[in-house]
Amino acid sequence: MNKFAAVVLMSAIVASTHAQDLNKKVKEFDAYVENARKEWQVPGMAVAVVKDGKVIFKKGFGVRQVGTNQAVDTQTIFACASTTKAMTAVCMGMLVDEGKVNWNDAVTRHLPDFKLHDPFVTRELKIRDLFIHNSGVGNADFLWGVMDIPPAEILRKMEQVKPTYSLRSGFVYQNIFYLVAGQVIQKVSGQPWEEFITQRIFKPLNMTRTVPLLKLVTDGNHSLPHYFYDNAIRAITPSTAENVGPAGSVNSTIDDMSVWMQCMLDSSKYDGGRLLTPNTWAEMFKPQTLVPASQFYPTMQLINPQWTSYGLGWFQHDYKGKKVNLHTGSLAGEVAIHAQLPDAKLGVYFFGNLDHAEVRHALVYKTFDLFALGGSRDWNKEFLRLYGNSKANGEKAERDFEAKRVADTRPSLPLTAYEGKYVDPLYGEAEVKIENGSLKITTNNYLTATVQHWHFDTFRGDYEKGWYGKALAQFFLNANGEISKLDFEGMEFSRKKQ
Repeated sequence: MNKFAAVVLMSAIVASTHAQDLNKKVKEFDAYVENARKEWQVPGMAVAVVKDGKVIFKKGFGVRQVGTNQAVDTQTIFACASTTKAMTAVCMGMLVDEGKVNWNDAVTRHLPDFKLHDPFVTRELKIRDLFIHNSGVGNADFLWGVMDIPPAEILRKMEQVKPTYSLRSGFVYQNIFYLVAGQVIQKVSGQPWEEFITQRIFKPLNMTRTVPLLKLVTDGNHSLPHYFYDNAIRAITPSTAENVGPAGSVNSTIDDMSVWMQCMLDSSKYDGGRLLTPNTWAEMFKPQTLVPASQFYPTMQLINPQWTSYGLGWFQHDYKGKKVNLHTGSLAGEVAIHAQLPDAKLGVYFFGNLDHAEVRHALVYKTFDLFALGGSRDWNKEFLRLYGNSKANGEKAERDFEAKRVADTRPSLPLTAYEGKYVDPLYGEAEVKIENGSLKITTNNYLTATVQHWHFDTFRGDYEKGWYGKALAQFFLNANGEISKLDFEGMEFSRKKQ
């Protein structure tokens, strides 16, 4: 055998050994995923792993709806939720590459009517700031979570949201500014965000079953969201993030997200081109702001990173000396996660149809260990314990709250005195009616709860949508002994004069 033939033979042996080793790991991962699904009681999941530019694992698990035999497959549509944010950042990056916008442009340069509560922040907020949760404005999700108003009205109301910290001095996760980014994309490109992302990302990547809005899903192969309530896992009505679409309204399949993962790991390249220039792609993953532990994932209690940061649509931390880019997605009853280990050219994407099924985190670090970094920790077991303790702590807090109820008190006034409409420029309108001896409270004709007397002038009861849990309402009297205000779940309304 000559030297060349020996080299060829050795290469073939090495390749065969590698293929056998990879096949063994894939089988181990497959079994691990299914076992984890059962332990977390997730009705259905879909998982994909990309390594060195190739999809090495892609599979659906369980069912689309509990109590049925409708199997999840790689074409089943799930909610991407906040993993959408990285896509919106890429959309903006394309416009940066075209010279139509700059990351450090003032937002008002492109949206002159944009206003926040603080005129200084209005003037100084940059395009970059829209993506990194450092504006000084706290979480304002009530603008789409407890009312159904169009995007323009959401942005108008942002002027009334008072800052909770100063500009760029901290980090508070904020969905609304991704909506602002979407408005900038529309203004600069001449296309609504949902058209732009479809034409510039989904079509070039041939993501044929990916849509920017839930209402565009017409296929029956669609997972339903689930919640554990009333002592059982139950399918619930899908929620929508369409009013803040650029923050989290994309729906897709694990087939399509595999393509998206490959593109993002390979400097935004795809068959036929690339989405971003190398410099702009690199900018996506540069740490833009530090994230305090209180604003990061609880999983870090076990990972123990040296640093935590946020890029343009990505959380970041170190793991075994390597940089991780990741982002979760969560809507009511639906979860997702997209995680990368760039140095190993490794990525994993997960869909699940049970509310806050944190098995998603366990599968991320299992992927990293098994296919790149080594290690035998059973992350599923450890995260089950971590989140089990969190659940126990929540249940204890609930018991402690209930123990503080003051017995033998009565409302200050007859129930009829609490009826009426309550208004606030920011929170909208709440209407209180008596129904079967209880108070039925509806905010903005959207969110409803039926509450009973708890103690003094505080009432407590169930939301109409049972998976929302219990609501708390507190009424306040003025100096004349009349009901003047209502605090409903932290939102304060003033009594509307008749």
